[in-house]
Amino acid sequence: MDAPRIMGIVNVTPDSFSDGGRWDDADSGTAHGRRLADEGADILDIGGESTRPGAQALSVENETARVAPVIAALAGVSPVSVDTRKAAVARTAVAAGAGMVNDVSGLDFDPGMAAAVAETGAEVCLMHTQGLPETMQDDPRYDDVLLDVYDALADRIARAEAAGIPRARIVVDPGIGFGKTQAHNLAILRRISLFHGLGVPVLLGVSRKRFIGAIGGAEAADARDPGTLAVTLAAVAQGIQIHRVHDVAGTRQGLSLWQAITNKETGAEA
Repeated sequence: MDAPRIMGIVNVTPDSFSDGGRWDDADSGTAHGRRLADEGADILDIGGESTRPGAQALSVENETARVAPVIAALAGVSPVSVDTRKAAVARTAVAAGAGMVNDVSGLDFDPGMAAAVAETGAEVCLMHTQGLPETMQDDPRYDDVLLDVYDALADRIARAEAAGIPRARIVVDPGIGFGKTQAHNLAILRRISLFHGLGVPVLLGVSRKRFIGAIGGAEAADARDPGTLAVTLAAVAQGIQIHRVHDVAGTRQGLSLWQAITNKETGAEA
């Protein structure tokens, strides 16, 4: 965590909001993951169940069938994370080669998830969300979104540690767009450095999300990469360590320039 890390998104799904159906079989998902690794991804996040607003839950069997072969194929190419809320899927994914479980429910969806992570020895990303994907955007409310999310993540870290997951294996994600309005998202992003107080690395997932299109005037999800890069670099300036993105090549290029300008790296001579 001595430099910003890029997590490349591999959605092996037919219905993800940005690229659903493009990589929804093992061969195309694996090829896409290899391409993202070649473009500079430090870790690949493999997901088989869409958690976009309004999405319905998928069975363990179907989700496992989607992600396990892709993880097995990519584990030798790059460090791999599995994006899942389900303990059974997580166990199979770790056995296939995943080193991290990215749980968007923050251990809330499946009561067995904490034990699964502890027993497999995987790292875990605990994300904050309010409600389930089916209803989370209906009417999200907070007293103070920044402090409420901070306290909720602190509670999730405590639960993870109580289950036997060492703090050194925990990452947190404030969950931009998950049970949050545009105003909530912006409030978190303006002061996201607060989450360093939790004492673990922070992951940010803003790639192509709706608020970027609303502010930047980009209706199509895949037209939101410039806005995504702007938000990413603003978060890098606040010390956020892991950035989950669709456009790895563009993010790597932007990050290289940001590092050169801010003297984080010497860069090549002109």
